[in-house]
Amino acid sequence: MSRKIKLDIVSDVVCPWCIIGYNNLQAAINELELQDKIDIEWQPFELNPDMSAEGENLRDHIARKYGSSPEESANARERITAAGAEHGFLFNYFDEMKMVNTLDAHILLDYAKQHGKQTDLKLKLFNAFFTEQKDISDRTILRQELGAIGLNVNDGMVSLDKTELRNEIKNQEVQWQQMGITGVPTVIFNRESAVTGAQPVENYKQILLELSKGLD
Repeated sequence: MSRKIKLDIVSDVVCPWCIIGYNNLQAAINELELQDKIDIEWQPFELNPDMSAEGENLRDHIARKYGSSPEESANARERITAAGAEHGFLFNYFDEMKMVNTLDAHILLDYAKQHGKQTDLKLKLFNAFFTEQKDISDRTILRQELGAIGLNVNDGMVSLDKTELRNEIKNQEVQWQQMGITGVPTVIFNRESAVTGAQPVENYKQILLELSKGLD
């Protein structure tokens, strides 16, 4: 069996640059025709691990966390929206949009990984949050998204209330942070090197092209 390039993508489903970075990465993979040579595993990272169950208005959250003015925040959303559109992703920001807690989402992503549908669920959650204006901390929404990609909804939802699974995801997050990852997205190549931030397509191509030389 031919070898593959292992990509660990550390990210959060409420991180706009994470879906932008992934789409750039996927474009690089497609341009190099490496689709069958890539093994992607999504790793958990919570931008706001202490976020309350009711969430926080996104604009208030950005102002509080980053000190951004309303104008700076609006400009950032315009840049994000334009960057998403480059690969057909629609950012549909709205006034009542909330930053939400994402621990449940990460637990379900781990469940999806066991059934070979982790990327399917990750992309579904990005789309639900940023495009469809859904609250992905709402378990009713999470049930819908699980069902939409063909996973066993009941089995998946049961996992959310298992203390050992919640602790396992928290431990994984700590492990990645202990390895020096403080920002997302971070893409780790073959567990040897990494780049942080949504890199341009050409940057990903350069790295993948070099790594692909070592494949069978």
